[in-house]
Amino acid sequence: MSKTYDHIIVGTGQATGTLLGKLIPSGDSIAVIEGHKVGGSCVNYGCTPTKTMIASAKALHQARRGSFFGFETGDISIDWSRIIDRMNEVRNKSSDGLTNWIESTENVDLIRGWAAFESSHTLKVNDELVQGKKIYLNVGTRPTAPPIEGLEDILWLDSERLLELNELPQHLIIVGGGYIGIEFSQVFRRFGSKVTVIQRGGQIMPQEDEDIAKPIHEFLSEEGVAIELNASAKKVEKTSTGISLTIEKNSQQKQIDGSHLLIAVGRKPNSDKLNLGATKIEVDKRGFIQVDGKCQTTESDVFAVGDVNGHGAFTHTAVNDAEIVLDHLNGGVRKISDRIPIYGLFTDPPLGRVGMTEKEALENGHSIMKATKPMAEISRAKEMGETKGLAKLIVDADTDLILGAAILGPGGDEIINMFAAIMHSHIPCKKYRDVVLVHPTVSELMPFVLEGLKQVK
Repeated sequence: MSKTYDHIIVGTGQATGTLLGKLIPSGDSIAVIEGHKVGGSCVNYGCTPTKTMIASAKALHQARRGSFFGFETGDISIDWSRIIDRMNEVRNKSSDGLTNWIESTENVDLIRGWAAFESSHTLKVNDELVQGKKIYLNVGTRPTAPPIEGLEDILWLDSERLLELNELPQHLIIVGGGYIGIEFSQVFRRFGSKVTVIQRGGQIMPQEDEDIAKPIHEFLSEEGVAIELNASAKKVEKTSTGISLTIEKNSQQKQIDGSHLLIAVGRKPNSDKLNLGATKIEVDKRGFIQVDGKCQTTESDVFAVGDVNGHGAFTHTAVNDAEIVLDHLNGGVRKISDRIPIYGLFTDPPLGRVGMTEKEALENGHSIMKATKPMAEISRAKEMGETKGLAKLIVDADTDLILGAAILGPGGDEIINMFAAIMHSHIPCKKYRDVVLVHPTVSELMPFVLEGLKQVK
């Protein structure tokens, strides 16, 4: 005999907390099903632990720059166990907090186990059946690996297993030059590891414009990260000291010896674990669950939120998915297509990105103007000794509206939120230029960047 709930949420990523925040006060019965760690990827092996490590790495880096600021620190050494302990303290607190909230709420049941559909609104968990009037699939994605000969014979790392290491890698080889690989490359280099990044294409961060990717490449190289462009991993073998990776570059093969191998080339949806064949739910060729603008699947009253629906790969898009679903349940009109793409690369300095790149704007047929301003020309950046990077704005020449912005520099991950608000509110550049902002800050110079706008032909 199965138990019926008003709502069943499968998975406990960040969309789940948002859903619970509004569903719990209704008094409806709710089941939350989790087969792994409560909190999902963000809390357990994504944003929370990695940004904690990034903070430790930046503190080490700044300490080593003491002479630049006028003081001496002596030799700097790291306590790897303390770095890991601090990371675990932060992420475990977040996971435990969500767990305690769910378990202590009267109208919510936390069911530990993996869920799979038996029929359209019936799930099987641990040989027990549960039915949901409304079901929310928040099962996320997992790392995927390219076809590298010998990979199955070694203990390679993904973004989760990397955080469980008991020792600091002597030489970390990273396959993949996207945001995960690039963030980890700087962190582990600052911790003292030798780091090599293998990137298949001609630039790291391939989704970015060249003038944004290039300075990221430059400051990583300055810190000692080796980057192999136009290179592909072909074969890996276990050695007495770790692994040996064979790469192909310019039709030539060479071997790179390292202690650890991190694969960071992408992720695939966990939809294959749900037995969707027992339902009408459709997936695309990559396995992402197909949804409409309200995050509803092709099965009535079954929603897919977060990474598994393919409409975002970030915590903030997962939270927004949940908000869209809640709005829909209350008769609202919000939809996925309303949101403007925004994300951050949390290197040091960080990159904040919103809207279109220059390439995308041109490909979409816009007549555009652009302006850039190096951080080296911004007083606050010079005062902080953080002058790497630049600000770049893309403006529609016909409407005077900002189409996209990239802020690579101190506070770029925070400053970008200002541009998201401007774009969402459809504020013309002329109006933005009139705003008075606090001095001395990096963000106060953003309106002045517009003075350099030039037509892109």
